[in-house]
Amino acid sequence: MIAPSILSADFARLAEEISAVGGEPGKRADWLHVDVMDAHFVPNLTLGLPVVESILKTTDIPIDCHLMIDDPDRWAPGYAEAGAYNVTVHVEAAHDPINLAKDLRAAGAKAGLAIKPGTNFDDYVEVLKHYDTLLVMSVEPGFGGQKFMAEVLDKARKARELVDTGHLKLLVEIDGGINAETIEQAAEAGVDCFVAGSAVYNAEDPAQAIEALRATAAPAFTHARA
Repeated sequence: MIAPSILSADFARLAEEISAVGGEPGKRADWLHVDVMDAHFVPNLTLGLPVVESILKTTDIPIDCHLMIDDPDRWAPGYAEAGAYNVTVHVEAAHDPINLAKDLRAAGAKAGLAIKPGTNFDDYVEVLKHYDTLLVMSVEPGFGGQKFMAEVLDKARKARELVDTGHLKLLVEIDGGINAETIEQAAEAGVDCFVAGSAVYNAEDPAQAIEALRATAAPAFTHARA
């Protein structure tokens, strides 16, 4: 699965940029990744619920909201209620991640849990039993265009093993520095869904970039599982 990040899109032409990745099968985004930053949990400030509500009116691509915000227990359910398909919160910011997962699901969304590069995956295995998605951050959250941190792939491998053995039931997603050079190693580690910002939106043809990324990832994922 490929989830283009609109953080790398042209915000002055956002509807057009979204349309560019919503076309024909094979070149169509599986999810549309929307980064919400509040200038508190991370130093950057992007967009909030009103913009997400507007995006939801312009596309039928499932919206994958990544909330890099303080107090997600209070604010995250609103994104689910608005119609986001998957709402991901950071375990480092959540006060009660298990109850928050229940609230997100009750509001109609899949529940995602993100972990920063320095966060210990093993500490949250039991919490992840309540979630539908694990988002492994392969950069420090807050800014686009950062260099891929390959050392986080151990977390993806552990998650994949737990999914394959039935201990967890979730989708493994990765965000940060994903491009034509890094997506193959992430796929080999067992990642299901790849967030790609500049690799898609800096390309001359975003739809063609999606097709190329998917073509690189799919055989690597399949070979690693064989």
